[in-house]
Amino acid sequence: MKKLQATLFRVLSLLAITASLVWLGQTMLAQQAANSSPHAAAQQQTMPQEDPSAAPQSKTFTGKIVQSGDKLVLSDSTGKTTYQLDDQQKAQEFVNKNVKVTGVLDASTGMIRVSAIDPA
Repeated sequence: MKKLQATLFRVLSLLAITASLVWLGQTMLAQQAANSSPHAAAQQQTMPQEDPSAAPQSKTFTGKIVQSGDKLVLSDSTGKTTYQLDDQQKAQEFVNKNVKVTGVLDASTGMIRVSAIDPA
């Protein structure tokens, strides 16, 4: 009888510990899900959805066409930022002049794909 009581006590103790661990694990998973959901939602809200089929938008950049090494570049009015120009021939007639360059900027290279250059 004492062996049966001791065995029963051990089994019940193990069941209680197991149930506690399972409950604790579920609680931790629920907290992780609750904590990660706002971050995931915030990332989805802040990350703009890009349409890969949409054409890049042309923009107008103002500054001065200047020589940089063997290339002509557009230097902004502060002189702190320069943009490379893919059409060196169009830029040639505006060397050292203030201009408005219309084109699409490739941010990874700093190159403007020029569609027009006009006096500013």
